[in-house]
Amino acid sequence: MNKVVISLTGISRHYKVGSETVKALRNVDLEIKSNEYVALMGPSGSGKSTLMNILGCLDTPTSGTYMLNGHDVSSMNDNQLAEIRNKEIGFIFQTFNLLPRSTALENVMLPLVYAGINKATRVEMAQKVIADVQLTDRMTHKPNELSGGQRQRVAIARALVNNPSILLADEPTGNLDSKTSIEIMGLLQEIHRKGNTIIVVTHEEDIAKHAHRIIRLKDGLVESDEKNTRISTVS
Repeated sequence: MNKVVISLTGISRHYKVGSETVKALRNVDLEIKSNEYVALMGPSGSGKSTLMNILGCLDTPTSGTYMLNGHDVSSMNDNQLAEIRNKEIGFIFQTFNLLPRSTALENVMLPLVYAGINKATRVEMAQKVIADVQLTDRMTHKPNELSGGQRQRVAIARALVNNPSILLADEPTGNLDSKTSIEIMGLLQEIHRKGNTIIVVTHEEDIAKHAHRIIRLKDGLVESDEKNTRISTVS
């Protein structure tokens, strides 16, 4: 039995905008188990970005409980959230978020610097995940010397380097052409096969079809949560 990695109970998030209260999430219940591959979908204003920020410990809920790998993160302060983020969550962003003056290797090592790991071990761990994403020959290159697809591979390696509980990918192919998008989805498929839990936030149906479970949000509520019976795979 795969254990529950994420458990949300009665999660709501309200924002004050002037005199109005915006209810971005309303009483959301959700469970995600280890080694699940989930797509989170919804139109603009559905609450999917708010939910992603809460799942990624970038924001805290107004009410409700969020258990991440046995830790109650719903009431943590900013420092505690930063620590749990670095340990438990690997982020993959649409815009890559790489440091422009650092090499691919240095970018991948960054989370290990924050984790206080010594340099020799950092280099070894980073080299391993760079090899896993097939970029060993580009290790000393800076982002401006890499293609979009290669930059996203560096970002994926950086997300994997701490061996996190979950990989959270926000529109991971949003800045890539269709051929490169397929390559990146193939890489995520391979990472999932090795046992990682993956949550992809996307508005693209063809990207969501790679996931094994699709959760759709509307007006701050879970509209549907279904197994994907037609999984797209990259051979």
